[in-house]
Amino acid sequence: MPLRKRKTSQANPAGQSVSGANEAEVRNDGGYNAGMAVFSYIIGGIIVWSLIGWGLDNLWGTRWIVLLGALLGAAGGFYLSHMHGLTKQSTSAGERDADSGPSKDGDSNAK
Repeated sequence: MPLRKRKTSQANPAGQSVSGANEAEVRNDGGYNAGMAVFSYIIGGIIVWSLIGWGLDNLWGTRWIVLLGALLGAAGGFYLSHMHGLTKQSTSAGERDADSGPSKDGDSNAK
């Protein structure tokens, strides 16, 4: 069986390492990865805190703590994804700050 050549890592102008992939593909993949991370935080939080609530329900003989745990897990997942910066919108490659919103100096240059 012949050995395959390993793709070498190339540095792009921004200094980030891109291994055999086009820079635009790496940039476009970031939204998918961020979405999967947000989904994982939320689903993971719901599962973990629901299991904790289920255990407390069995221990104390109640039936509502599992629902509270699921809600707490979902809220915690949203909080973690927000704190990790996964919920903010990213600007496109050619867009500058001035193109993306109103002027930061207010109405001083309005006519």
